[in-house]
Amino acid sequence: MFTGIITGVGRIAAIDALGPSASHGKRLHLSCPPGYLDDVASGDSIALNGACMTVTGFDAAAATFEVDVSAESLDKTAGLDAIGPVNLEKALRAHDRLGGHIVSGHVDGVGEVSALEPIGESWLLRIAVPWSLARFLAYKGSITVNGVSLTVNQVLDTASTCDISINLIPHTVHNTALGSLRRGSRVNLEIDLIARYVERMLAAGVTPTAHDRHAAMPVAQTSGVPS
Repeated sequence: MFTGIITGVGRIAAIDALGPSASHGKRLHLSCPPGYLDDVASGDSIALNGACMTVTGFDAAAATFEVDVSAESLDKTAGLDAIGPVNLEKALRAHDRLGGHIVSGHVDGVGEVSALEPIGESWLLRIAVPWSLARFLAYKGSITVNGVSLTVNQVLDTASTCDISINLIPHTVHNTALGSLRRGSRVNLEIDLIARYVERMLAAGVTPTAHDRHAAMPVAQTSGVPS
């Protein structure tokens, strides 16, 4: 579980094939900021551009680590099959602050950047989102883009896609890998977890019954002393 607050920007430095066929995955060799791995152990989870991966090996002193990515994950994500910068986030601990929103690290779809342009001191990011995810998006709702928790400022449904607009403050551009995006860049998207459950309930026709409403009513507290 993650929050969408990036804790470091790393780089995929090398990629090795785990087998000779397309059904085999890849081993990624990554570099990260000095000290980033000081509290990391083999088997820990780190999100790479929003995709939860397992650390299979690391060298804390050299600030490098490795993850194995399956062919399925490579097929369903973007940016994990080429050398370049990646957003990093360590798994959420029970006592950590939930600074963004609840993020699972499971990519729901891949979008395409249609614009990244300066607006005043900030940047306007526009993304074409797959139509299958459109029903989960709402004005001022949350979405994860390459692992970054962001707020949707505009939603525009088209015939084949859903276009969303997001405002990026300078801090986000400077402290994540989003600043390296360009028109046509593919990005990993994860919808809000709460929206996922609400959609499931609505699709199943689940509505509260009279019994449910009664059960949800608070029970009056008493002192235990007879009157």
